[in-house]
Amino acid sequence: MFREVRRKDREITGEELDRILESAPYGYLSTAGADGYPYGVPISYVYDGTSVYFHCAVEGHKLDNIARSDKVSFCAVSDTEVLPDQFSTNYKSVVLFGRVRELTGEEKEGALRRFLTKYSSEYMDAGMKYIEAAKHKTRVFKIEVEHRSGKSRR
Repeated sequence: MFREVRRKDREITGEELDRILESAPYGYLSTAGADGYPYGVPISYVYDGTSVYFHCAVEGHKLDNIARSDKVSFCAVSDTEVLPDQFSTNYKSVVLFGRVRELTGEEKEGALRRFLTKYSSEYMDAGMKYIEAAKHKTRVFKIEVEHRSGKSRR
């Protein structure tokens, strides 16, 4: 069902994929639009070793798409270095496919705490107050990964 990496000499697997997902500052979420066009947006995310979590407003284009289909693709890229004299770029990347489900209650709050740890660890107390004030106008989703692959050029 899912395609294999074409360039086997650049394929990365296992723990290296985890490291990329843990360290990349943002990723790109792609959903299927009603008009048949893919819709890709950059998002902040967290990774817990098995799943990817993201948050968003309570309405919008990606939410309309997710309501129609829970199937998504996600990509994260790290360690990029443009090599102008070689007409190339060094990089590490992960592409994953999965299904999205919305989190509520303790699951939602736990995911939001993960965001604080990744992006604002030095402001945990203020962040917890922010979560409490904003959680009613924030939706949180979990991508349950069905397939992932990775590639790099070093």
